[in-house]
Amino acid sequence: MSVDVIDKSLETFVLNLGPQHPATHGVLRVKLTMDGEYIVHAEPVLGYIHRMHEKMGENRTWAQFMPNTGRLDYLGALSYNHGYALTVERAAGIEVPERAEYIRAITVEMNRIASHLLWFGAFVLDLGGFTPLLYAFDDREQILDLLESVTGARLTFCYFRFGGVYNDIDETFITGCRAFIKRLRSRMPMYHDLVTNNIIMIKRLKDIGHISQDMCRRYGATGPVLRGSGVDFDVRKQEPYSVYPEFKFDIPVYDECDSMARYMVRMDEIEQSMRIVEQGLDKLPDGPTMAEKAPKIIKPEKGDYYCSVEAARGSFGIRVVSDGTNTPYRLKLRSPTFSNLSLFSEACQGMLLPDALALMGTLDLVIPEIDR
Repeated sequence: MSVDVIDKSLETFVLNLGPQHPATHGVLRVKLTMDGEYIVHAEPVLGYIHRMHEKMGENRTWAQFMPNTGRLDYLGALSYNHGYALTVERAAGIEVPERAEYIRAITVEMNRIASHLLWFGAFVLDLGGFTPLLYAFDDREQILDLLESVTGARLTFCYFRFGGVYNDIDETFITGCRAFIKRLRSRMPMYHDLVTNNIIMIKRLKDIGHISQDMCRRYGATGPVLRGSGVDFDVRKQEPYSVYPEFKFDIPVYDECDSMARYMVRMDEIEQSMRIVEQGLDKLPDGPTMAEKAPKIIKPEKGDYYCSVEAARGSFGIRVVSDGTNTPYRLKLRSPTFSNLSLFSEACQGMLLPDALALMGTLDLVIPEIDR
């Protein structure tokens, strides 16, 4: 529900949402100018946990920056590992063994499912439903157990290396992934019965939180936010990388542009990620997991390089400038939720505060990735 805000001279008051508030899912402050229950203006205030990741990348070796990528989007860290590894490998001309490429895709998609499950539980919790969070975390913990067995971590992964991955997957991991997918696929109808088809949920999301295609383009929105506005764009399809061209999967797109559409995109993406993992396990070739001729000290040729991947929240891009030394001359990160959050101020104008919080939830914000 929304109203047109015409006369800004009306008596208003300022409400600080955050910087410590459950709905912001991190240290984010949104300065709200309110006219009663309606939002006149919203100003996101960023930078509370700015850590200078880009500058850190410019004063350490190429390999030493890899752990930082897992601390940007800590819920989808493997996608960020992947993006950085791809960029440096292209710059340095490093060929990755086929088995390592498959392992990368499998683990990234498992991580994407875990990220979407956490979003699902936290989002419903924002709207007042507690129980789905418990089911979602139950499933997510099983993914983290599997990923921990090969990466050694449960959250801020640093699994990829220039030229492959540092650890091969074994039969236990493969069997565990297949069992997990079978289990999750049997539980998806329960999630839809419990949440998607819940009349309260529908009333809170349907025809509310409209984000047009034009708005997405002006702010550079990507990922489920863009696809929930009817734009069929996914880096894995439009700019294929790694072994994604070998997989058959669909890109969920909804034209409604409302909060429900963005919710449905993520729920459908869970199924598509499961399809990719299954195909990856079926086609997994034998062979090494590290390039034999990968140099221990990386010194890419002088030049300007850019590469992007499809992370759980949208397109993540890395631009690096090499001056031929073992340290990046310039490192620039393009994170998806920074752009997605930027449209919030325009999208929530005239909305009721509870509806705006639901809209913010569908943006799936991860603040460390925004602040960097």
